[in-house]
Amino acid sequence: MADNSRQSITFARYFLQPANVTHRRYEALRAYFVEGLSSAEAAKRFGYTPGSFRVLAHQFRRNPTREFFLPSAREARPHGKRNRLRQQVVALRKQNFSVGDISRTLSREAEAISPAAVAEILRAEGFAKLPRRLDEEQPNNPRPTIADVADVRQLDLAPRQFRTRFGGLFLFLPWLASCGLDAMLRRAGLPGSDMVPAGCAMRSLLALKLYGNARHSHVMSHVLDEGLALFAGLNVVPKRSFLTEYSCRIEPSCYAKLMRAWFDAVGKLGLRWGTSFDLDFHTIPFHGKDALVEKHYVSKRSRRQKGVLAFIAQDADRRVFCYANADLRKDQQNDEILRFVSFWKKRTGRLPEELIFDSRLTTYANLNRLNRQGIDFITLRRRSAAMLRKIAAQPASAWRRIELEAVSRAYRTPRILDQKITLEGYEGPIRQLVVTELGHEEPTLLLTNQLRRSPAKLIGRYAQRMLIENGIEDGIDFFHMDALSSAVALKVNCDLGLTLMASSLYRLLASRIGHGYETAKSRHLFRDFVDATAKVVVTEGEVVVRFQKRAHNPLLLAAGFDETDTPVPWFGRKRLQLVFG
Repeated sequence: MADNSRQSITFARYFLQPANVTHRRYEALRAYFVEGLSSAEAAKRFGYTPGSFRVLAHQFRRNPTREFFLPSAREARPHGKRNRLRQQVVALRKQNFSVGDISRTLSREAEAISPAAVAEILRAEGFAKLPRRLDEEQPNNPRPTIADVADVRQLDLAPRQFRTRFGGLFLFLPWLASCGLDAMLRRAGLPGSDMVPAGCAMRSLLALKLYGNARHSHVMSHVLDEGLALFAGLNVVPKRSFLTEYSCRIEPSCYAKLMRAWFDAVGKLGLRWGTSFDLDFHTIPFHGKDALVEKHYVSKRSRRQKGVLAFIAQDADRRVFCYANADLRKDQQNDEILRFVSFWKKRTGRLPEELIFDSRLTTYANLNRLNRQGIDFITLRRRSAAMLRKIAAQPASAWRRIELEAVSRAYRTPRILDQKITLEGYEGPIRQLVVTELGHEEPTLLLTNQLRRSPAKLIGRYAQRMLIENGIEDGIDFFHMDALSSAVALKVNCDLGLTLMASSLYRLLASRIGHGYETAKSRHLFRDFVDATAKVVVTEGEVVVRFQKRAHNPLLLAAGFDETDTPVPWFGRKRLQLVFG
């Protein structure tokens, strides 16, 4: 009797603790409807959540005649797909085919079967996973073409011809050849090797900047383009792994040297600088877990997050980036405006005449230093609750209405409150303009040391400042500087230095073309002139780039690009010629 009791307890466990999904569902519903357990108790006993058990009971009420112990539809099929294809799967595995190879082969020859189903069949048949195979052991399936290794010694300058998608890049080549880029890079201390010298590496990176790819990783789509490689002076353009590794080899001190040398070089090439500059910080978001990366404000997301802070100065007249620095920490950012002033004085021999920036860029003490140097500035002032209450208490007679001139906006007749105030850390009076009815709910507060300039001109100039962030954002977006999360993880200061170089080259192109393109955005210039395919003919003494017929070719002809006859050092001193139409 004792043995029978022990056996009853043992076998009862299979009913009270069902492992089968269908059986467990049956026992749970039986406990709820027959034994009278509550919904929560039945769910807890059989491992359901209260919500899922209520759904289970609801489904049973709607279909109380369902069969609990019938086999599933898949189990009921004696000749299912897996059974039909089992022998073929086994035969292909014996030919050393992988799971993916078997799935692709059967999808073409028999009927589609997923890799997961193939793997389940192979497990059931006792097959282990394949070891890693050599290339010659793999099936002859289509795969990407493997480009040669980049090596300047393998550059073929023998007579030949080919077509390239990157024909527009050759418009920039005369300037790069004339400025002595290779010597400039050597003096700046950029690294190179016998296979890929510094000039070839930087021209490869610069080509991607100039062509406006959204991510550097897109270089892998163009490693076989002979025109892109010829522009860089290589047999093939380097792969993305090399680009990442190269940017990490450059010493941080090299970028300041390169920026100074490039600034002087483009000035000799004919790039003219203005006198008014738009300054801003740009946060490049960082999505890793590096504890050394600080949090900064990201304007397009209206929040603070981890990122690399870059200071950018843009010529307001030419819309060209003329100065940048990405080696900034929070305790250094307030003085970066003074470092820009020092840079400009050393490079040009004169101080900038006007600086436009927002309230977060520097301190009142630094505003005082700018004022003592005779530099005009316009900046925003941060609003506080006490300040807004004080402005609201001003009588109506203190306000006056003005009309903005040459400003294309809906709100052209704002009201202003023109005051002279004092600030802590600023010596003497400073002018404050409180502006309302500009389309904002709260008043705008402008601070400037220009005490005699008319309010309309001051507000109109800062209204252009509202476009600064858009202009800088356009340049950063087109030159894809926000690419920290791309497959090519370039160092930020390398990316920023390339952005300065590409921006200058686009401005040289715009100023030479003229006809209203002087202030056109880089994206506009790219669309009309640079995004062009071409046929390249290499002869004994020349490299002839023949462009296809395009609507804007007459502007290039009028600018004299067809008269190009420049010897290019990395073409073996062969002369570059451009032909249109």
